[in-house]
Amino acid sequence: MEKTDAKYQAYLQILREELVPAMGCTEPIALAYGAAVARRKLGCLPDTVSVQVSGNLVKNVKSVIVPNTGGLKGIPAAVTAGLVAGDPDRVLEVISVVTEEQKTEMAHFLSTHPIQVHLADTTLTFDYTVTLTGGGHTVTLRIVNYHTNIVLLEKDGVREIDLPVEGEQETALTDRSVLSIKDIVDFADSVDVDELRPMLDPQIQYNMAIAEEGLLHTYGSNVGKVLMSTEASLERRARAKAAAGSDARMNGCEMPVVIVSGSGNQGITASVPVIEYARSLGIPEERMYRALAVSDLCTIHQKTYIGRLSAFCGAVSAGAGAGAGICYLLGGGYDQVKHTIVNALAFHSGVVCDGAKSSCAAKISMAVEAGIFGYQMYQNGQQFHTGDGIISDTVEHTIQNVGELGRQGMRETDHVILDLMTREPC
Repeated sequence: MEKTDAKYQAYLQILREELVPAMGCTEPIALAYGAAVARRKLGCLPDTVSVQVSGNLVKNVKSVIVPNTGGLKGIPAAVTAGLVAGDPDRVLEVISVVTEEQKTEMAHFLSTHPIQVHLADTTLTFDYTVTLTGGGHTVTLRIVNYHTNIVLLEKDGVREIDLPVEGEQETALTDRSVLSIKDIVDFADSVDVDELRPMLDPQIQYNMAIAEEGLLHTYGSNVGKVLMSTEASLERRARAKAAAGSDARMNGCEMPVVIVSGSGNQGITASVPVIEYARSLGIPEERMYRALAVSDLCTIHQKTYIGRLSAFCGAVSAGAGAGAGICYLLGGGYDQVKHTIVNALAFHSGVVCDGAKSSCAAKISMAVEAGIFGYQMYQNGQQFHTGDGIISDTVEHTIQNVGELGRQGMRETDHVILDLMTREPC
């Protein structure tokens, strides 16, 4: 692929758009970000706060600790963090700088300003509206489809931002339909590595740092530590470090990660195993960068069909992406990469997403195992074939099948999961 090729530039731009830093689980952070933008527009702390959220946001905010809040969980906590201490200029690192006084102020605000939370009447999986009143003014802000996509910002009936919402299309981003596994491998083979460094250097630095943090300290159920306590093989270390990064992130660690497809867990899953393999095996840095591009782009490609949020666990896509990245790292080309992905998806698709929480780390471990085993199968002359369940005649058709399963087939599953989860306060 030549630099002048439109796809080459599109692939670089997709990586720029997707690989961005975030501190904390991205759904509560999106709520904090929206609240911070709305509060800035209001000009003061509000007297009343009303929030409308889609079911998948309820699911992904309910059980994770919002960082820099003193251990608070839930939608009111995330919104309050943005109102009291959020810096919207930091975007998904909106509450990365918080004083002890502000933490105290958050607790006081929550106790004196009950935040009304309602389930949004929407067909969108990602839909968040916050309305603030105070100082004689009213501000309404709406974010849809992805974490920073503000489509409405209104003060006292005057709309500063008013963008059309065309279903779940991410119209403000580069068209992801240009992605294919064959072209991803071609891009990785030909890309100027120096053009990857601005996106991948932070991914390497941040995601490996939080993985090490998860192994050093106690977070959640310590899935990464448990994995490391029983075996020390390279495969086990790759799984453990990815899980440990999630352990820390889901349980209040105040360190940033570089996300993929809007998810820090997917960003960790797609990157940490590839980096661990490269460093442990002494593989040249340039090959590692190219392999990370394969993993990231394969993950994004799969998630394009599924959507940002669904009942289909995103770690499955990222685990298959990591398997593809490791395959490429070890010398695999398009044929090996495509079979790695198909094999991984054949036996690991269907893992449900029941929200962001500590057990995500265990799902990440299994997803990475599936990705690596998908590669090992093909190395041993074994593969799944067309007609084996949802496996189709090409890797692209298989990815599309999985996308249809996640986006359409599991809609009712999503409703049931949400019903089960909201029997407890959110």
